Amino acid sequence: MKGWQFVETNEPLQLVEKEDPKVEAGKVVIDTKVAGLCHSDVGVLKDPGWKALLGELPVIMGHEVAGVISQVGEGVTEYQVGDKVAVCPTGPSKTAPGYAYDGGFGTKVLAPAEDLVKIPDGVSFAQAAAGTDAGMTSYHAAFTKGGIKPGMTVGMIGIGGLGQIALEAAIAIGATVYAVDLNPKARELAEKLGAAGVYENVKDIAQFEPEVIVDYAGFDVTTREALESVAFQGKVVLVGMGKLETTLNVTSLITKQATLVGSNGGTKKDIEEIYALFASGKVNPTITEISFDEIPEGLQMLADHKVTGRLVANMEK
Repeated sequence: MKGWQFVETNEPLQLVEKEDPKVEAGKVVIDTKVAGLCHSDVGVLKDPGWKALLGELPVIMGHEVAGVISQVGEGVTEYQVGDKVAVCPTGPSKTAPGYAYDGGFGTKVLAPAEDLVKIPDGVSFAQAAAGTDAGMTSYHAAFTKGGIKPGMTVGMIGIGGLGQIALEAAIAIGATVYAVDLNPKARELAEKLGAAGVYENVKDIAQFEPEVIVDYAGFDVTTREALESVAFQGKVVLVGMGKLETTLNVTSLITKQATLVGSNGGTKKDIEEIYALFASGKVNPTITEISFDEIPEGLQMLADHKVTGRLVANMEK
């Protein structure tokens, strides 16, 4: 197998060839079909703070994995060779591909069977890869943590790979969504997906008194202004880690009796539910595909904010 390996912060990924993984009890070998690229991957490459989340180095990156099972280990009964599966990066094993073990930027992945989610008919490998993190994380933040329901007024900050999926899902269930993004292309996408209004600044949505604001950007000012813009007794859900520290105006938090909650990852159930929305056609994430060889360039595209929607690497492209 070959893969793009992380060695050290602020060093380029290394293209390596390794022995194919040997199947182990309770695990399966997946032939990677599509791997998602994520802004957190850029964080790992650039910010030393992320290194503490990694296991033994070096490691092949890529925590969004979709593919076909080629080997099944002893004790695995729910899956068989040929099954189309994805890996939940925050699954029951508490280990994530690309962090604790070699991930999707490699052509094969040895993953715990307990973390797998079957890919239903009507969901492409590209959608499945995006759904493992972007879909799961956005769904969990908006619906599980945010409690978005039909008829609610909602604000969403950051219409990137996560935000655009949550925006489309919230609209699909009957919520009114106001979108915020600095990128004009992202605002254009939000409008196309059916947002009730699109804005460049968070404070512009205060006039609509959103009951829930989900911050998929997390760039300090976005979280602070979300608290200043949410309705009385409203909730702000912080997902994005654009900056790892923030300063809040606690006056807004206190006088509004607002709630600020963090959301990270999700569950296999969140992935299954977002896959159901994908399969129904109600949510169709914007996806850009690149090749395996283009993974380093793709990560730079993410760092330069040149990607609209979600970026994935098609191993067969």
